[in-house]
Amino acid sequence: MTSPAPSYRPLVSWRVWFVALGAIWGCSFWWIKLGLRAMSPVDVAFTRLLIGAMTLLVIAALTRAALPRQRSTWGHLFVVAVLLNSAPFTLFSYGETHVSAVLAGLINAFTPLATLIVVLFVLRQEAPNPAVVRGLVLGLTGVVVLIGVWRGFGAHQWWGIGACLGAVVCYGFGFSYARRHLSAPEVSPVALASGQVVCATLQLLPFALVVGHVQSHRPWSSLLALAALGVLGTGVAYIMNFHLVRHAPASVVSSVTYLTPVFAVVVGVAFLGESLTWNEPLGALLILVGAAMAQGRFARRAARERPGGEVATSDRCRDPSDHP
Repeated sequence: MTSPAPSYRPLVSWRVWFVALGAIWGCSFWWIKLGLRAMSPVDVAFTRLLIGAMTLLVIAALTRAALPRQRSTWGHLFVVAVLLNSAPFTLFSYGETHVSAVLAGLINAFTPLATLIVVLFVLRQEAPNPAVVRGLVLGLTGVVVLIGVWRGFGAHQWWGIGACLGAVVCYGFGFSYARRHLSAPEVSPVALASGQVVCATLQLLPFALVVGHVQSHRPWSSLLALAALGVLGTGVAYIMNFHLVRHAPASVVSSVTYLTPVFAVVVGVAFLGESLTWNEPLGALLILVGAAMAQGRFARRAARERPGGEVATSDRCRDPSDHP
């Protein structure tokens, strides 16, 4: 009789993964922009996935993390790979051919609200309350301010903005699906991340072969950026992401995008020389405040600060070692 698989427990607090993941994904928009100087959007997405898959498989071998064996787990990984990897990576890469890395990173701030919209109105896992509706309205207003609709854009810019928003919607579905189907403790985050990125690489392989295009001149900066995008932005980052999915409070998982736009703006302005208009940080701030309001963060904080105030058990932050 075989003994049950041991429960996986993190060696590092989820808070460390939270900050590091926000920094890596914030820099990813900078790395995508550099990669596009050498490759087409499909090739940028495929290359980062290929490098990420190789990185994760090496880490899995070194840590002796066995890949999942159950067919159902691979089915869930295939779906998550579409929603969190192959589709949004391609959409963001295409979007950045028409908009700045700064704007793409700021649009990514809409992820928490997109996740809430999916949970509330598509999957109907929860019923919206007035605070949630107010938060969603504020967040959607932030999107309008962020993209500056009153200024008008050319057709290509609208395609770029639409592609970035489409990627965020994919993330909204992906976070919800992963939390529901891939948060069991029997399989390590390294194994799950490896399986997910391998699936995504195979999904994009035929598209890269048919419609991909690599420039004859490939600057070293582009190659280094693609390496960082693959090793860190896809390989290491997705191990961190599974740590968050499994060990962080439910309200935190998609909230890593609170940090992502900050890093995206800093590196976009500092290293790409991109401009930042007044409406972009204001819109991102409205989105993030709206997300926090819709998630009930302000209400929970007020309840904790009231003398004798109690917070519902379901709203308290669980111990990082607790599994959902």
